[in-house]
Amino acid sequence: MPPKALLSTIHKEVSWQQALSDVITDYSELLEMLQLDHQQAPHALMAENEFPLRVPRPFAERMEPGNWQDPLLQQVLPLGKELDYQPGFQQDPLQEKASNPLPGLIHKYQSRVLMVVSGGCAIHCRYCFRRHFPYADNNPGRQQWQAALDYIRGNIEINEVIYSGGDPLVASDKLLADLTREIATIEHVKTLRIHSRLPVVIPQRINDQCLNWLTATRLRPVLVIHSNHANEIDEAVGFRLKMLANQGVTVLNQTVLLAGINDEPEILAKLSERLLDFQTLPYYLHLLDRVQGAAHFDVSEQKAVAITRQLLTLLPGYLVPRLVKEVPEAKSKLPIAVF
Repeated sequence: MPPKALLSTIHKEVSWQQALSDVITDYSELLEMLQLDHQQAPHALMAENEFPLRVPRPFAERMEPGNWQDPLLQQVLPLGKELDYQPGFQQDPLQEKASNPLPGLIHKYQSRVLMVVSGGCAIHCRYCFRRHFPYADNNPGRQQWQAALDYIRGNIEINEVIYSGGDPLVASDKLLADLTREIATIEHVKTLRIHSRLPVVIPQRINDQCLNWLTATRLRPVLVIHSNHANEIDEAVGFRLKMLANQGVTVLNQTVLLAGINDEPEILAKLSERLLDFQTLPYYLHLLDRVQGAAHFDVSEQKAVAITRQLLTLLPGYLVPRLVKEVPEAKSKLPIAVF
């Protein structure tokens, strides 16, 4: 059982909808909250118009006041270097437009199909590979979702449906429940997987209504959260992760390897241990998808391999995430050989 103090705090929380509508979108407000002087910014804050700042308050409250190098702050702060052109970095680094047969549907891998349930996100991560994605063209109404469901029915090799976005948990529980019930009627689909940052950045999103539709059908529920640093996972986040696991949801984490944020084996080891505290296992450690505007986060493959080798000496094998990269037109994510 969680401590009484934590339960008391949880009961006083605002709703997830309130937290989602009251995000920080002005970097001056964020800097004031963190007691940081705008004049001392390490880099010009010039990229806000290109990709707006968006930070939920529960996430911002985990940042260290007075620290420009805080690993959570560094993931969301819009910097001028995002506007620098870097060869090899593209607006659509994974060439997803070529695998977008219907609005809201991406079919890259034979047995899995991805549904872009929402174009919105609770948080704007500066390294997001879909920061330039044409969400306006992938916002289907109910009738268009029917076309996507018919597509899945007609492709019997598809055994897993993945809710993605944006962030799928930005969508209402009613929409997600209706869509999930429809998918459960497709006999060859066995697993429903959800990729979401909300359980980390707005943990109150995991509530009874969410758990109800997630676990109500015959589909195997899998939730993949996205956390890059142990400081992101406070007790409120951990409480929700345990709620999911206790209801039979398989909970995994994927991490992006980010220069200056988590590109040290000790940092990643601490994250894996923190995840295990709350019944969540590491899944993937991604090399950065080379999206335009994120070059300053890039870590070389050679360094990533060296970090993973060191990680293997610090952790048992089940806590070492698989090092992978994504390559356009590949049939799966590509594991990177460590030895």
